[in-house]
Amino acid sequence: MLVAGRIFALGMLIAICVLILVCMELAKRKLPTFRKIAGLDALPEMIGRAAEMGKPVHYTTGLGELNTNVASQLVAGLSVLSYVSELCAKLGVRVIYTVYQSQVMPIATELMKEAYTRAGKADEFNADDQVRYMSGEQFAYASAVQGIAERERPAANIMIGPFYAESMLFAETFYRIGSIQLAGTARGYQIPFFAVVCDYLLIAEEIYAAGAYVSKDAVLTGSIRGQDVGKLIALILMLVGVILTLAGSNALINLMKL
Repeated sequence: MLVAGRIFALGMLIAICVLILVCMELAKRKLPTFRKIAGLDALPEMIGRAAEMGKPVHYTTGLGELNTNVASQLVAGLSVLSYVSELCAKLGVRVIYTVYQSQVMPIATELMKEAYTRAGKADEFNADDQVRYMSGEQFAYASAVQGIAERERPAANIMIGPFYAESMLFAETFYRIGSIQLAGTARGYQIPFFAVVCDYLLIAEEIYAAGAYVSKDAVLTGSIRGQDVGKLIALILMLVGVILTLAGSNALINLMKL
């Protein structure tokens, strides 16, 4: 038995899924264009700077965990990690990925290994040195990352994922040692801290589009386009609903109650 209000929701879900699939197919023929995102465009420059200085690049996905509601932010960070690792491999720059949750280690290791293989530098990837498990405790992890910053002096620091109170510790520490920084998170409380200190910033949904933006993968870019169109449809329905309600009609409201 269907509960009232579920038919409309089910219909919208099916429509959005079909829309995303159609956008994926269209993207295979012609990639959709993205607006310019300065932080992602600056990645080659950041890694090139590290190559010139002979210093490593540090990468963190924050306190991302696979079994929580911030898993999507973790996945967004890992998608950019693959791109960064490939760039670093091509330019001979060592990238250090610091791990908060141990379950992420094998995923990150495989992503980085594949990136080095695509760059033709598979033999240069050293998982023991480049994928480092720090701690599963928030401030123990933060302290360990700060220690790496002080010892390794990375030329660039890239932070994409869910961040909490440690965000300011990271940003301030890497700023003090002279690292150029790119930060991105969908946690609104931490965005102001990154905005004040970091050189480049990805705000909220920009991190979810980041993987598609840098990889130019047809499936990813198509899914992003489909989701954007779906949001546009939702906004139009909201506007139509407001207009109809002001006009004294409950047609759309009654439709949504089906």
